[in-house]
Amino acid sequence: MAISWRIHAVIPRSYANGPGARFVIWTQGCTLACPGCFNPQTHAEDHGGTHTAEELADAAVNTDDIEGVTLTGGEPLEQPDAVSEFCQRIKTTSSLGIVILTGFTRREITRDPARARAVQHADMVIAGRYNASRRLGSGLRGSDNKEYWARTARYQPRDFATIPDVELIIASDGTLTVTGMPG
Repeated sequence: MAISWRIHAVIPRSYANGPGARFVIWTQGCTLACPGCFNPQTHAEDHGGTHTAEELADAAVNTDDIEGVTLTGGEPLEQPDAVSEFCQRIKTTSSLGIVILTGFTRREITRDPARARAVQHADMVIAGRYNASRRLGSGLRGSDNKEYWARTARYQPRDFATIPDVELIIASDGTLTVTGMPG
């Protein structure tokens, strides 16, 4: 059975959301609502669109010349079944790397069976609540308390040091998208 997944946005190729060119998915919905979050438009559950994990995994796998996928939000781990299905499909059908950005801490993830399953196939999880008083905004860590949790040897924290802080993407229709961790 296909698992429905609330999605805010998808960018098929970004360089500011992980090592190399990446297929990026912003989930819709976040109850953590960290004060100072720079992406509050992703918090409400009733915005965005609905896709299936299977169709998004297929889209990522069929995108040419990308290194991996990044899941961000909103809060990806508030939809753990969809994230789990997506990541499992990516790992069984491709060689793409997986990065997950979450506001949950490593301890919260490991203590919750559904969230633990969701990150099972991830190569790197960047975990922890955003703390505006500890703003960092580089290496995909919004604040310096967020932890790099290497789940495989594919990525190490140093791989995130050279990621651009911001990226401007101009679509063929003229739509401008700003992504990354703008100051």
